[in-house]
Amino acid sequence: MTLAALAFAAGAALLQIQGALPALAWAWCVPLLFAIGLRYRVALVAAAFAAGFFWAAACAHWRMNDWLAPELEGRDVAVVGVVSSLPALAERSVRFEFDVEWADAKGRVPQKILLAWYRTVPQDEDSAALLAAMVHPGERWGFTVRLRRPHGLVNPHGFDYEAWLLERGIGATGYVRTRSEPRRIGSRNAPLDWVEKAREAVRDRFNAVLGATPAAGILAALAVGDQRAISREEWQLFNRTGVTHLMSISGLHVTLVSGLFAWLAASVWRRVPALTLRLPARKAAALAAIVGALGYTLLAGYGVPAQRTFWMVSVVAAALWSGRISSPWRTLALAAAAIVLMDPWAPLAPGLWLSFGAVLLIFYAAVGWSQPGSMLVQWGRIQWAITIGLAPAALLLFGQISVAGPLANALAIPLVSVVITPLALIAALVPVDALLELCALLVQWLLEFLEWCASLPGALWQQHVPPVWTVLAALAGAAWLLAPRGIPWRASGLALMAPAFCIALPGPAPGEAWITTFDVGQGLAVLVRTANRALLYDAGPAFGAESDSGSRVVVPALRGDGIARLDVVVLSHEDNDHIGGALSVMESFEVDALTSSLGAAHALNGLAPFARRCAAAEAWQWDGVRFEFLHPALSTPVTKRNNQSCVLRIAAGPRAVLLTGDIERAAELEMLGEGRAPRSDVMLVPHHGSRSSSTADFIAAVAPRWAVVPVGYRSRFGHPNAEVLARYRAAGAQVLRTDLDGAITVQLGGEIALETERHRRGRYWLQ
Repeated sequence: MTLAALAFAAGAALLQIQGALPALAWAWCVPLLFAIGLRYRVALVAAAFAAGFFWAAACAHWRMNDWLAPELEGRDVAVVGVVSSLPALAERSVRFEFDVEWADAKGRVPQKILLAWYRTVPQDEDSAALLAAMVHPGERWGFTVRLRRPHGLVNPHGFDYEAWLLERGIGATGYVRTRSEPRRIGSRNAPLDWVEKAREAVRDRFNAVLGATPAAGILAALAVGDQRAISREEWQLFNRTGVTHLMSISGLHVTLVSGLFAWLAASVWRRVPALTLRLPARKAAALAAIVGALGYTLLAGYGVPAQRTFWMVSVVAAALWSGRISSPWRTLALAAAAIVLMDPWAPLAPGLWLSFGAVLLIFYAAVGWSQPGSMLVQWGRIQWAITIGLAPAALLLFGQISVAGPLANALAIPLVSVVITPLALIAALVPVDALLELCALLVQWLLEFLEWCASLPGALWQQHVPPVWTVLAALAGAAWLLAPRGIPWRASGLALMAPAFCIALPGPAPGEAWITTFDVGQGLAVLVRTANRALLYDAGPAFGAESDSGSRVVVPALRGDGIARLDVVVLSHEDNDHIGGALSVMESFEVDALTSSLGAAHALNGLAPFARRCAAAEAWQWDGVRFEFLHPALSTPVTKRNNQSCVLRIAAGPRAVLLTGDIERAAELEMLGEGRAPRSDVMLVPHHGSRSSSTADFIAAVAPRWAVVPVGYRSRFGHPNAEVLARYRAAGAQVLRTDLDGAITVQLGGEIALETERHRRGRYWLQ
């Protein structure tokens, strides 16, 4: 049974790394294998593996068949439905999931969509209160919406938004059109709607009592699973100190609540003989554990991490109830199979692997450290085992290890899990402001302690994401290092762990340049790497006060590749879609120099020790690669900001790439007139493919073999223009687009190799 359960989970995991979905006609082999498996154990395991694979495939077919019809993208569609989730408040908008009950459209409209409703808030109004009053869970509304199919940014080491939408069953995203007045037309009173209303009431009360403080957002996250009020700075602090897992309703919290329910039920049951005669106290405790886990999971918004833990608790409780499954390994295997059965996309979540890994390490440490000791000693042993055992996985998933994590968790785990979270739950049920204020005080003390931990020397180890084979070797080394007493040469496990920390990723050779145009939506960010240097050309847009492409795209990509500093940051011109992410990047990395067309008084100039304006004819060499600015010249007239863009040519041997920023016709004509438009094999299409750029003469002069268009999916500006694309194709250039191909990497040397991130990652939902 254990092997069959693990095989089922492994089959579902294998499906999630496929580049295309298999035809379900092959599923006929599953019952045949099961029939053979009645006599042969190997066939039974194979049947379970195939069942997991085709179960996940069937779920994926079903989910993706409910995606928005392509012909409805960008069109106004009238829908009627119900707000089905706790609305998330942003600066000028509210975002919520919407169950569609009716749609006026000739085409497929998904059953569940994710909507944003934007509203202009007067300066004298309380924006948070105004946005919070717009929609509420369970309300039925009639909207005119504009939708698009699930689509996200696809970059190296970046978050897979499309996989997240697929797992949640969301078949389209979009926004409410205000030209047609939205209409509230009643409400739905389903049980889950009442749960969402209760969550909203708790969140609003926390905000009303505590105001816009860090404690309000953290307590809302712990009580009702709403993490969106936690600021980016606080998340960075939690990441640096290794306590991020405590700030979401995940395995630890659900397990503690279910354990508390089980303990209370068993304590009461044993004191009432009549109850004990009808049902053993252990079975009553198992039922109470399931009820407690389900209640807390619902209060948390039935999020995917909490769901996984609920199913794990349910399997463990069922094992205790039956009394037949005594092995913890078998219980874990059944829990894994149950989780994958309910959520075939669970193997995509780092939390699943870390949760199971932590439990396995606790069991393993218990075997290895069999000598008696105090509770404090046992706690230290478990912390040591989890820290060492999960370090390779943390490097693979996040590219960092919190060295201060064991110290921070030693206080944070008991304080958050045993004190703050129970008090927050009580405060959610009992309207006593003093309880909330006590929780807020404890949270403030915790934040001060975490800031102290984060300030310790070497509090965070950051490096490149290691190759998979080094991680596998490191996991084997950790198992050897943590092995039971008596196993020889346990310290040799460190030698197996060393490659994950020491072996560098492949990089450009001398005379080569690797140039990656990131997928940042409607904007531009390009990383240029030589053998020993790194240059960033623009940093993409800012999406709001708490989010920008610098923190979401550029920083993770640089850290994943092991880049610790930037020799030069080039900001082509002063438009948000090119410099919006620069602050996050320059605060996260050492930057030696800033070159731009920004004004002398611009604040970003003060973030680099050396700042200057770009100017035509300025050139330098790094590692055998030549860099040269071709625009603007000193004589360039100061007109539109776009035409002040810094144009940079990068040449490695006979091959070259031209980065053009947002130049338009006037700048192109100026460069042509002064002979500053040399041939280049790859050209970044100017101004995202706008019809105000890419004149036929300029394209002919550069004569690119490849044209890279940095553009947002279904750009509201109409980029790239169809006539512009036709010009490039007529000139013999192959067109690549970040919105359709993801990040695009050019390896420039004796020859040219191009790779797109969607193709490299190769997942069926990205194709």
